[in-house]
Amino acid sequence: MANAATNPFVNMLNKVPEVTLSFWIVKIMSTTVGETGADYLAVQAGLGTAITAAIMGTWLLLALILQLRAQRYVPWIYWLTVVLVSIVGTQITDALTDGLGINLYTSTAIFAVGLAAVFYVWHRSERTLSIHTIVTRRRELFYWLAILVTFALGTAAGDLATEALGLGFRLGVLIFALAIAVTALASFLGANKVLTFWIAYILTRPLGASLVVNLSQARAYGGLGFGTVATSIAFLTVIVALVVAVSLAQKRSDRSHAV
Repeated sequence: MANAATNPFVNMLNKVPEVTLSFWIVKIMSTTVGETGADYLAVQAGLGTAITAAIMGTWLLLALILQLRAQRYVPWIYWLTVVLVSIVGTQITDALTDGLGINLYTSTAIFAVGLAAVFYVWHRSERTLSIHTIVTRRRELFYWLAILVTFALGTAAGDLATEALGLGFRLGVLIFALAIAVTALASFLGANKVLTFWIAYILTRPLGASLVVNLSQARAYGGLGFGTVATSIAFLTVIVALVVAVSLAQKRSDRSHAV
């Protein structure tokens, strides 16, 4: 009989974390750390966008291999992959906007259509878009492809709102946070859980970007002046602490079930 090592489409343990408050906190902060980290390598470290993109693409590939080879949810592997996907997703949007000169209205529309296409093929193939049933390799591949496109879409839509439409990053934090709150309320009142999850997931990307800009940007430009490095270190510390806490809780749960 085929097993998980030989058949990529057999059942396995769900490899996606439970959607809790800590999940959303780490998701938002991983977005900000990913963006500032890429900017640091490209600008401050002087590597440039092309070399930075190659480095991040390689790291993402290695992280995805680890994630796909794992037979269960491993917190540090999962969240490392999310951070790297956020960086690459952002770089894809930046390449279209800055490299090819495609305006944000068009790139936002492109990624929205792309995400709809991913969801259509995923649902047609698997008959579900639920993140609670990522129990086959094929579903996991659909999941990570959707995550990549949501980051690209969130980047384009966020830049469209804060820059092209002139809302600014401070107002952007309020608007995106409110949109997430409304989405959460809709879910609580009975709206489709899958739909509200993915809407919130998309919105966390521009919320995180607006938040990090507000914290790191100089006071002369309307920010709080903490700087990119200090902000990134603070957020990374919180991410590591939460991931360690989740890992320890998982180990305690495993031991209790083993007894």
